[in-house]
Amino acid sequence: QVRVEESGGGLVQVGGSLRLTCTASGRTFSANAMGWFRQAPGKEREIVASIRWNGSTYYSDSVKGRFTISRHKTQNAVYLQMNSLNPEDTAIYYCAATSGRVSGYEYWGQGTQITVSS
Repeated sequence: QVRVEESGGGLVQVGGSLRLTCTASGRTFSANAMGWFRQAPGKEREIVASIRWNGSTYYSDSVKGRFTISRHKTQNAVYLQMNSLNPEDTAIYYCAATSGRVSGYEYWGQGTQITVSS
């Protein structure tokens, strides 16, 4: 069984920064890619950023230039540095992980709330 856990959410003012951390743990699990998604009230879940273990990254247009995804060198962990936050970034942020053996993300965290106040 694989457990995905997010941390680092909270309340921040417009223009502020936050750093999210996500770890994926399981006795035999080895991540091939991990990603961050978010879901705002009344909206569908959307991808924010993702990173593959070969180093390639993806960012949605809405966060490009403001958010940076990175990974731990040896562990199944990723980070999301979020700068210049605005109220549109308010959402529950979810982390997901995959071993790459199936299409899509296999394992999901419970989510962490981020609220950007103006």
